[in-house]
Amino acid sequence: MPDPYEIDLMISAKSIAARIEDLSREIRETFKDTDKLVVVGLLRGSFVFIADLVRELDLPVEVDFLEASSYGDGMESSREVRILKDLRGAIEGRDVLLVEDIVDTGHTLKHVTALLETRKPKRLETIALLDKPSRREVDVKATWTGFEIPDEFVVGYGIDFAQRDRNLPYIGKVRFI
Repeated sequence: MPDPYEIDLMISAKSIAARIEDLSREIRETFKDTDKLVVVGLLRGSFVFIADLVRELDLPVEVDFLEASSYGDGMESSREVRILKDLRGAIEGRDVLLVEDIVDTGHTLKHVTALLETRKPKRLETIALLDKPSRREVDVKATWTGFEIPDEFVVGYGIDFAQRDRNLPYIGKVRFI
């Protein structure tokens, strides 16, 4: 059980919804000629974001998931990315949008993007709900970013702390008490 903590509001549910509407317009424009967009969610943190995002896309969409881990139950990245669950479908020759919850050190996004590129998609773009550029250790940037945030440990909207607080409808900053 984690040390006692409180959660301070960082990004409201209303702000997240408005940003997803804006992002979905840009994604629809980028992929307007697709016959089907394969939206790949990085589990587990992206599941709420991906659900809200695909409902706004108004494109032919297929959803698949990949689970990668570099955190375990801790607050710091191990920098070793492990694939725990791979895609069910093939992406060769297909338009792919990789959905990440948060880009921190960048190791996970870089590793997974490189892995997906070896599978020869027609086009591969990336989107992250949150970005912490001050923590970046590798050269990687998502095509689209919802919000740039400072170096704070956050929870909510699918993002957890030791498997807790994923169900919060907003993004909150963890403050230990």
